[in-house]
Amino acid sequence: MKHIIKVIAAIALLISTSSCSKDDKGTIIIQDHDESQMMALKHQMMDKMMTMEMTKDPDNDFAMMMRTHHLGAIDMANLELKNGKDEQLKAMAQTIIETQQAEITQLDAFLQTHSPHLNNPEFDQMIMTVMEKSSKESDLQVINGDTDHDFAILMIQHHQSAIENSRLVLLDGHEESMKQMAVKIIDEQEKEISELQDWLLARGHK
Repeated sequence: MKHIIKVIAAIALLISTSSCSKDDKGTIIIQDHDESQMMALKHQMMDKMMTMEMTKDPDNDFAMMMRTHHLGAIDMANLELKNGKDEQLKAMAQTIIETQQAEITQLDAFLQTHSPHLNNPEFDQMIMTVMEKSSKESDLQVINGDTDHDFAILMIQHHQSAIENSRLVLLDGHEESMKQMAVKIIDEQEKEISELQDWLLARGHK
C-alpha cells in the first residue's frame, strides 16, 4: 500500500509540472523509491536521526543531529561522484563533501568538550517535527533513476531541512560556536539550493 501511495503522489506531482523526465520515446520515467540507491541513503540517514537519543540541550542536540545529517549528504554526494555524469553536479558534490566533512570535525570537537546542561524538551520536539516533515517530503519526491537528477532533487530537500534546523538553534541555542555554524549552513546551503534549482530548470526538470 505504501508503494502505491508513493506512485500516486509521484504521478500527481508530475502531472502538475510543466515538464517531466521522459525517455527517448516520450514516456514519463518514475523509479520506485525502493529501487533507488540515492533514496536508500536518504532513508538510512532519516532512520538514524529519528532514533537518536536526545539530551534536551539545544546546542548538543543540534550538533548531534547535524553531524548525522552531514554524513547523509556526504554519502549522497559520493554516490553522485561515482555514478553521476554531469560535471557541474559532480563539482558541487565534491564541494559538499569537503565543506560538510570540515563541519563534522568542528561538531565532533564541540560534542567532546561541551556537556549537556540545559533542559529544553520543546526544542527537541521542534527538531523532530522538522525531521518528520523532511521524511515525508522525501517520499513525495519524483525520482527517475538518473543519478544526476535524483541527486539534485533530493539534495534540495536535504538542504532545506538543514536550514530549518539551523534556524531553530539560532532561536534556542546558547553556544556561539553552534550559532555561527548555523548561519554558515544557512548561507551556503541556500546558495546551493538555488544552483540545484537552476540546474533542474535548465534541463526541463521540476
